[in-house]
Amino acid sequence: MIRDLLKNLVNEILKSQNWPVLESEEIQIEKPDNPDFGDYAVNIAFDLAKQLKKSPQEVAQTIAEEIDKAKPTEIAKVETVGGYVNFFLSDDFLHQSLADIYKNRKNYGKSASGKGQKIIVEYSQPNIAKQMHIGHLRTTVLGDAMANIYENLGYKVIRWNYLGDWGTQFGKLIAAYKLWGSKKEIETAPIRALTGLYVKFHQELKEHPELDRRGQEEFAKLEANDKENRKLWKWFRKLSIKEFERIYKTLGINFDIWLGESHFEKELKSLVADLRKRGIAEIGEEGATIIKLDQFNLPPALIQKGDGASLYLTRDIAALKYRLDKYKPAKLLYVVGNEQSLHFEQLFAAAKILDLNTAELSHIKYGLVLGEDKKKMSTREGEAIPLEEVIQKAMELAYKIVDKKSQDLPEKEKAEIARTVTLGALKYEMLNEHRNSDIVFSWEKMLDFSGNSAPYLQYTYARLHSILDKAGKIDKSDFTMLTEKSEFVIIKHLLNFPDAVVDSARNNLTNNLALYLYELSNLVNQFYETTPILKDDDTTRRHARLILIQTTASILKSGLNLLGIQTLDRI
Repeated sequence: MIRDLLKNLVNEILKSQNWPVLESEEIQIEKPDNPDFGDYAVNIAFDLAKQLKKSPQEVAQTIAEEIDKAKPTEIAKVETVGGYVNFFLSDDFLHQSLADIYKNRKNYGKSASGKGQKIIVEYSQPNIAKQMHIGHLRTTVLGDAMANIYENLGYKVIRWNYLGDWGTQFGKLIAAYKLWGSKKEIETAPIRALTGLYVKFHQELKEHPELDRRGQEEFAKLEANDKENRKLWKWFRKLSIKEFERIYKTLGINFDIWLGESHFEKELKSLVADLRKRGIAEIGEEGATIIKLDQFNLPPALIQKGDGASLYLTRDIAALKYRLDKYKPAKLLYVVGNEQSLHFEQLFAAAKILDLNTAELSHIKYGLVLGEDKKKMSTREGEAIPLEEVIQKAMELAYKIVDKKSQDLPEKEKAEIARTVTLGALKYEMLNEHRNSDIVFSWEKMLDFSGNSAPYLQYTYARLHSILDKAGKIDKSDFTMLTEKSEFVIIKHLLNFPDAVVDSARNNLTNNLALYLYELSNLVNQFYETTPILKDDDTTRRHARLILIQTTASILKSGLNLLGIQTLDRI
């Protein structure tokens, strides 16, 4: 990677001067906003100046002079500005870099940095017997993209769907079914019917508060392994998973493990008893069992109610123990919304107290999905919009656009293009914003073929593919024929792709990779609009430019695939 190359170069200079050698993460290689200040810059002179008792400009000047003396082939020149050391890459290095990237284009951006390490990525987590809604889309595509990125870096990734399939809500659902349920209705439309029963229970609860106790009693029977309740629960779960699998298939999402909260329910009482025995847990108010987290400046973690019922946190502790013992991961990512921040702070604090810290635990939190009125996306009844409805509406809108743009295509092909554009647009909409920010969901922006959207990136790829298709066979070429500024700008951007992937994993973000791909698309579209490619009279230069186009298309496809987005050969 180019940044590693420059970091090593800087450290060699520091060694030659008997100055403190820095760790890789201490050397921040930046890309100046203004290209007049170089292709890359480093500001370590400011930190070294304090240790060496020199001015930043003096330290920077020494580094620049020593690099200039060494004459590395990668660097054309080095300049200093106010303590910054600015690097300008050489044309020879850029030409050779393009040749190397082109040769390795299908694997460019991959690495073995995670080889031999496992990582568990937990995401999606729908509740059985409830419809997946627009909020599930963000955790699902964010988790899938992060799994792709870590896999690309050599990690053994375990994709885990931690189902919400236990808790007092299932007592309420069982009670509702026994009171008003219809087996035929549930078998006809499982999730809709089960959701309707759950809603009806809460509506009736307003007039009949005694139903609350009925729900608690039914859940207690479920926990006690009552035959009838256990059979109903298994039926609800099986039907729900079948519905979820259909939606995941549409989205192109796969999981290695479907294991939810219910898997750990048998261990919970013994877990709580053990924590009490070891003095880690104690009885708090109203007979509840808690773990005090004062040392972490957090409120106590409630792990068992006064009536003996378990909680989400209890099940998460049991799940963590299971995952660490069985899979021994180096990292464990929980892709769950911002609103669960306190829960995960408590879980990670409890993990430290229990010595469950053999893996790096991270809460990959994200914001809400809002409508264009900046309120939660919901139906007129105030419920979150079902995910299937969102997908269906997006496909209808995408088809109208595709039908207008490509009237000569067969209906089957137009439908497939609309499907691919729809899924790409939905996923990009979830991944393009910083995950901590709320997303303002815009149908128009999402399906825009000219702005920062998946359709624009997919259209760019299709456009490049069309050029290559018209060009036919491309011969090996002399890359020194590439001398235009626009050509060098694209090559420099291609050099940054591995760093964009690594930064995505380091920060558990996708928006920087999305931005990288958007910028690459802009650069190659500008190049196509202003520079002769197929019509270039110089055969050698034409082939060099076609290789630049082919390399760019390959990297664009690789980056989109990491985000879970498919490309199209034509739109």
